[in-house]
Amino acid sequence: MNINEQGPLSDASKGLTYGELIRNYEPVEGVKWRFGKPNYERVNKLYFQHRSKIHHEGSLEHIVNSVVKNWEVESHHIADPHQWKTMDISKFQAMVNGGCPYNAQFMADVGPYNLLPGELPDYSAKALTFEQSNSNFGATFADGYAWECLDVLAGPPNLVFRWRHFGKFSGVYTDKQGVKHKGNGEILNLIGLCIAKVNESLIIESLDIYYNPSDVIDPLMKGPVLVEDSRPIGTEEADTKTVRYSC
Repeated sequence: MNINEQGPLSDASKGLTYGELIRNYEPVEGVKWRFGKPNYERVNKLYFQHRSKIHHEGSLEHIVNSVVKNWEVESHHIADPHQWKTMDISKFQAMVNGGCPYNAQFMADVGPYNLLPGELPDYSAKALTFEQSNSNFGATFADGYAWECLDVLAGPPNLVFRWRHFGKFSGVYTDKQGVKHKGNGEILNLIGLCIAKVNESLIIESLDIYYNPSDVIDPLMKGPVLVEDSRPIGTEEADTKTVRYSC
């Protein structure tokens, strides 16, 4: 095991190089990262340059911002739910727009980039593995895809908050048919609402997320098409590894 993969996140990943602690995640001993220890320096630069709100330390908004950013570390970068600390995996479930509740293991298998959009005319979560969806969105938002809490409407144990996801469409998005769309650097914004049930330690027991998934994909389809051979991202080999959705 590479010793550099252990220990806390870097100061740049925590946000300290910008003078503010926005992500204080401490992994369990012996953590196994999906793609190596995450480096948030690039997305933090985007976040600090283009966030719309600056919350006072100790405010509910500041706390929720940190809770969600720590949750993102686990849900995107740690494959084994038993190494998760931000969620009570014995109770955890995630729902999108009042749909099926999915447990921690399912989210670990498919990943947030599949769980949240689902099936759309130009995006198919069922056709993509965790790695493929991450790679596609990573190529789309080459400068990172940042998240911020806008405001908190109700406090714990049922946290209700509005959020914003944003990123520069500076890369290339590959749609459901395998067609590639090139971005022009425009900042795309996604607004939504979440009801997060937490315990007294702010450990997440459930996420009930509301937003319009088409607001993610439709703007990406407006980018000019790159003329080259195209085919769907999912290969026959990958399709055997995808997890099928059902309630």
